Amino acid sequence: MPGFETCETWPFECLRCLHVWEEEYVVRHLCDAYGNAGDIWLSSGVPVPPPWSNTCCPACGAYGVTWFPSGHPTRHPEPGHEPEPEQEPEPEQVLAPAPPDRAPAPLPERTHLPARLLVALGVPLALLVGYELYASAVAAVHPHP
Repeated sequence: MPGFETCETWPFECLRCLHVWEEEYVVRHLCDAYGNAGDIWLSSGVPVPPPWSNTCCPACGAYGVTWFPSGHPTRHPEPGHEPEPEQEPEPEQVLAPAPPDRAPAPLPERTHLPARLLVALGVPLALLVGYELYASAVAAVHPHP
């Protein structure tokens, strides 16, 4: 079965310098006698790898390149070419004072930590500090040979 050719335009953007460009490819869609399909990508009549593999930025030479749907660069030009629209400042919010007839809400009472929690945390801490002090005193009196 004979193959056919299609012309495809691939838009790219460099992830390093943010350069945006388009490249045109001719894709030959071929099929062998066993029904296996294959594509040959051509750029200016020369066979090249597919655009999703090892595309290099023409501006800075970086290989960190991404591609977009067809027509993307025409809708979204390179950054810096189009001025940003000025945003209107938002009006400041003025808070009105509370009416004098309303009393402030009462504060909740402070809850004290239970004695069991203080004991559970304090006793191990006291034992650890005591052991460290004891080990330091013993090491000072009986140095290792």
